[in-house]
Formats: sequence, C-alpha cells, structure tokens
Amino acid sequence: MVDLDLEQTAPSSAANMSKKKELLSTAMKRTSEWIFSQEIPSDVTVTAGGTSFSLHKFPLVSKCGYIRKLVSESSDADLSEVELPDVPGGAEAFELAAKFCYGINFEISTENIAMLRCVAEYLEMTEDYAIGNLVGRTESYLNEVALKSLAGAVTILHSSENLLPTAEKVKLVSRCIDTIAFVACKDSQFAAPMRGDGGPNDLVSATVPNSKPIVDWWAEDLTILRVDFFQRVLIAMVARGFKQYALGPILMLYAQKSLRGLDIFGKGRKKIEPRQEHEKRVVLETIVSLLPREKNTMSVSFLSMLLRAAICLETTVACRLDLEKRMALQLGQAVLDDLLIPSYSFTGDPLFDVDTVQRIMMNFIELEMDVNRVGYNADEDHVAPSPSEIERVTKLMENFLAEIASDRNLSVSKFISLAELIPEQSRITEDGMYRAIDIYLKAHPALSDMERKKVCSVMDCQKLSREACAHAAQNDRLPVQIVVQVLYYEQQRLREVMDTNLSETPALPVKPAPTSIDIHPVTDELSTLKRENQDLKLELIKMKMRLKEMERLSEKSSAASSPFRTGRASPMEKPPLPRRSFISSVSKKLGRFIRPDGISSQSSKGRTKPNKDRRHSIS
Repeated sequence: MVDLDLEQTAPSSAANMSKKKELLSTAMKRTSEWIFSQEIPSDVTVTAGGTSFSLHKFPLVSKCGYIRKLVSESSDADLSEVELPDVPGGAEAFELAAKFCYGINFEISTENIAMLRCVAEYLEMTEDYAIGNLVGRTESYLNEVALKSLAGAVTILHSSENLLPTAEKVKLVSRCIDTIAFVACKDSQFAAPMRGDGGPNDLVSATVPNSKPIVDWWAEDLTILRVDFFQRVLIAMVARGFKQYALGPILMLYAQKSLRGLDIFGKGRKKIEPRQEHEKRVVLETIVSLLPREKNTMSVSFLSMLLRAAICLETTVACRLDLEKRMALQLGQAVLDDLLIPSYSFTGDPLFDVDTVQRIMMNFIELEMDVNRVGYNADEDHVAPSPSEIERVTKLMENFLAEIASDRNLSVSKFISLAELIPEQSRITEDGMYRAIDIYLKAHPALSDMERKKVCSVMDCQKLSREACAHAAQNDRLPVQIVVQVLYYEQQRLREVMDTNLSETPALPVKPAPTSIDIHPVTDELSTLKRENQDLKLELIKMKMRLKEMERLSEKSSAASSPFRTGRASPMEKPPLPRRSFISSVSKKLGRFIRPDGISSQSSKGRTKPNKDRRHSIS
C-alpha cells in the first residue's frame, strides 16, 4: 500500500519540481532586470576577498545554502552585511558566483572552472537549494570537457594551488593527478613493457644503455606546477607503470625552470630573498629525492649543476652526499668543468671546493673496491668501473690537481691528500702529476724544503717520460734529492735499454752457401740492429754533453757569485758545492759507468749488483 502511494506521488513531485524551476527562472530573470535598472536598491552588502558587493538577499539566499544559514541564524532580523573572509578564489570567484545567482551569463572555461567549483562548494550551491545549481554545472563541465585532456588537467591542477584546502576537499587535485598520469602513461613509450622481455629488470638493463629517454610532448606542461603537485604527479606516473629512469628529462626541464636565477657558476653567493631561497631549497631537495637510481640516466653536468645549487642554497647534508655519490658513479664521463665547483666562501679558503671533489673521488674508489670484493652491488645496480674508465678518471683528477695548484690558498695538506687519492697503478706516466707539482711549487715559492719534499713525494720519478726528465733536471723549484733521483733513474733506464739490445743481438750467422736465398733478410736484420745501437750511442753522447755543459755553467756561476754559506771554512773542511755543481758532480759520477761507445766500463759479471748498491747509497 505504501509502494502504491509512492508511485502515485512520484509524477506529481516531478511536476511540482518542474513548475518550481520555471518559477525560479522567471524570478531570476526579473531580479537581473531589477539590478541593471537600478529601480530596487540593494539590501545586503557582501564583503568577499577584501571587496564589497552591494546585492540583494533573495537571489543569494535562493541558491547559496551558506548565506541562507547566515541570514536565518542571525539575531538581526534585518541583516544588511555579510562577511566572507576565507572564500576560495577571493573576490573574482565570488563575483562569478553572484552572477550565476542573478542569472547573468558568463563563460565557463578551464581557467576558471577550479575556482568556480571551489566557491560553489564553499557557498553550498548544491541541488538541495536549486535545481541545476553551480556545483552540478561545474561537475558536468569537469567530467565532460576539462578532465578529458592532459593540458586541461594540468591547467586545473595549477589553478588549484591557491584554492587549498577546498580543492582537496572536493577531490579536484586527486582527479587532475590521475588524469595526467593516465594520459602520460598512455602516450609514452616508457610506460609499457617491451615485447619479449623477461621482466622489468631486463627492460631497464636493455633500454638504459642503448637509448636515451626523450622529452615527451607533455613534459613542458608539467613545469608550471608547484613542486609538491609535481612530485605527486611523478609518483602517480610511476605507480601506473612509467619507468623511473625515464623521469630524467622531465626533472631536468623542471630544475632548469624552477632554479633559474641562482648564480651557481660565480665566485660569490648571490643574494636572494629568504622566502625565495627557502622555496628553491625545497624544490632542489625534492628533485634530488626523485632522481632515478639507475646509472647513466642523468648527465654528469646536470648532477654537477644540482650539486653547485645544493652548496649555494645550503641544503641538507643528506642531499649533498646523495649528489656526490651519484657523480662518483659516473665520474668516468665527467669533464674538468664539472669538478670546478666554487667554494662560495670568503674566509681564505681555496677558490674551488676541494673537499667536495675529494669526497667524490673517495666514493669512486670505495665503489670500485666494494664491487671488486663482492662482484656485483645490487643496491646501486652497476658493475665495476672498466680499466679505461679508471684511466679517464685518473687523467681527469690530474688535470683538476693542475688546475687548482695555482691557488695560493690551497694548503700543502689538501694538495697531498687529493694527490694521494689518484690511483697510482693506473698512471702510465707521472707527467701529469709532475705538471701539477711544478705549478704548485711555482705558485707557492715560500714553501720550506720539508714541504717541497712532501709535495714531491706523491710522484714516482721512475715513471717520468724523457721530456719530463729533461725538464725536471733543470728545474730549480724541485728539491736537490728529487733532481738526483730523476738523473739516476734516467741513467738506469738508458743502461737497461742498452743491456737489453746487446743481449738480444744474435750471433753472426754462418756464411751461407752461394746458392742460399736467405742472405737479404739476415742482412736487413743486422743493419736494423746496428742502426738502433748507433741511435742509442748518439743519445748517450748527447746526454753526457748536456751534463758537461751544466757542470761548466755551474762552475762559472759559482766563481762569479758569493760562497754558498756565510763564514770561513775550516782548514779541514771543504766549502759545500752550489746546487748546480752538486747536481753536475752527481751526474758525472752516474754517467761514468757508461762510455760513449755504449760498452760498460765494468765487467759483465759485476754489472747488476753494484748498480743496486749505488741506488741504496744515493737514496
């Protein structure tokens, strides 16, 4: 019986609602005409967002549940002022809502739909107070138009940044994020797994080295978002299957735009407003937390740029250490400019941040040692550096050491500690290290003899090239002991080359028969050996001539200059030799073991042992 009554009353209720809607539409039309004709004075003043609006109660109360409650609950029967201090969207949003109440037409677009939806929620403009109210109208536009495209969802999400927490309450933010993630994964090549792969790990290992992620067409649109919304979008994309290593280009675009204005390449810290500095610090720390963990997904130059910004903005220690570890993973791809990080200090420290580069190099060495010990590091998802990569890092660090050596504020301890980190076994020659040492000694002429010896102790004189030995033998900035070692090792090297050639010379071949046809190859080999021996003899003669010339010049300079030490020498004591005379005398003693004809003056039986004794006595 009850169901029958409901069925009978349903048509009548629909008819009544239709009639009520028609009456309200007519009343709204009349109200709009009254406002523009200025025939009926306003009876309420609404203050929203700092702006006052002179309006009428009837159109507002008929559609706005919030204002209706204020009027009905007010103790003043003739309420004439209404305050809306925290209306979302401010005066602009309330003006559009008032126009809707008065029936004035305006255009709904993706630019104003967010604030219309939020102000409608705030004013409680639901279907309970009027059919076809603003909440229903905005929801229809969102579902049917605005959230159908990625650009529209990004625009609405960007507009929602100033409409919190109402935008979160109506789930406008979450719906926009879901739409962006869905469209991005649908259109991107890095969201779906490749055909025939064994799993996600296979896809990463197969894709990262061979192809670099490209920037999708929608990546530029995401750069307008606030960093917390941007972070939520990327997390939603990864949750939908977007590959994390492909986030690199998106993060690079966002960082370049959001960190613009920082002077990270200058020698001094550029002054910016505290609020802006805090915002950029939060942006940078968020970007670092979103960086892919896979190797070779970000360029070293971009990581270096982030590290410079982190030092400039004084981010957390964890953020800087994370960037240093990431740079160590790809240090073999770095260039010199990537390591020249300004120190941003005026307290007498070096111009460049040596401590940061030292930590990066230590991470690289520890990484190599850990991987070699366990074979594979699953946490970092990488293998041990190749020998060629280690050689590139060695050359890079030698160039960095030579670049910072001219800084007068670089202490001896920092120079030595950084030089000792360079792998000695991967240094084919010591020319790069010698160059850095020479630049440092030239830029620091006030060093004591002990300090110069410590600086030169990081160099192995036996691995210097012939050109470097020739330069070191005449370098007045080097300690005398280092010059003696250079001359000794050069003589020893020439002696070993001569002994090797003499031992490898074959015995004279037996005179072949007249019919032999192998005479030309044997004759060519003998002539080649003879030429090589002549070249070696010529080099030995040239070196002895240079040593004699150095001795002659040193004797002339010692005769024209004052004694090496002040005071008179005792009758039983000879005055010490000057520096060049001392070097020349040692060179002469070293050189008398080999005659210009290339044959040792000692017997072949005692050739090796005396050399070893001399080496210990000189050192």
